[in-house]
Amino acid sequence: MARPRTPMLSVSGIRTAALALVDRHGLEGLSMRRLAQELDVQAASLYSHYRTKEDLLADIANEIMAEVDVSGFDSGDWRRGLTVWARSYRAALAAHPNLVPVVAAGPGRRE
Repeated sequence: MARPRTPMLSVSGIRTAALALVDRHGLEGLSMRRLAQELDVQAASLYSHYRTKEDLLADIANEIMAEVDVSGFDSGDWRRGLTVWARSYRAALAAHPNLVPVVAAGPGRRE
């Protein structure tokens, strides 16, 4: 079968579908095979975008943590900055509680 002219997969689309699976079924519910079924592709197609499931999970965690608001520190008031950051951090984790173990096991500082 020939490769389609329009790519069927994007890194963003893979992350979105994987996060939805984790949100619905937990970390144990995510496998590359199950994700491929969700995206209606072969599992091997995913590996051209992500080497391993762990790489995919790390990328998802980075994306979630990138949403954490750190703008409160710009004012110079560390208490305000910490409050804004903590509330935003909690909201990000509360939105995706099944991903907490991945975030907690990752590097102390994400991109």
